[in-house]
Amino acid sequence: MELFDIEKKGDITIVHFKENINKFNALITEEAKKQLNALYDAPNTKLILSLKGIKYVDSSGFGVLLSLMKTASNKYGFLKICDISDDVMDLFKLLQLHNVFDIEPGVEDCLKSYSAS
Repeated sequence: MELFDIEKKGDITIVHFKENINKFNALITEEAKKQLNALYDAPNTKLILSLKGIKYVDSSGFGVLLSLMKTASNKYGFLKICDISDDVMDLFKLLQLHNVFDIEPGVEDCLKSYSAS
């Protein structure tokens, strides 16, 4: 089952959840982890994960995000997350994960921050 729409802008991979997905929970985390980690096959991958349309993330969803960040680090890659709804951002803050991830307001902000670094 394809969970994501993937586009490339130069050397940056932009990943969006499919429109019909609004929860990042235990029902999709195994497949999501497999599909997202596969994007880091090449070293130095720059990835933007848009959470646009995601209204809820459970502990397994956050687990996938943390695992993805570790994969990125191990492969000398980069991860930026954007388009986080207010409710989901509240969960990031509750778990103190807003300090762990590189979070930007939107895809364009992520692209700019990649070109600035």
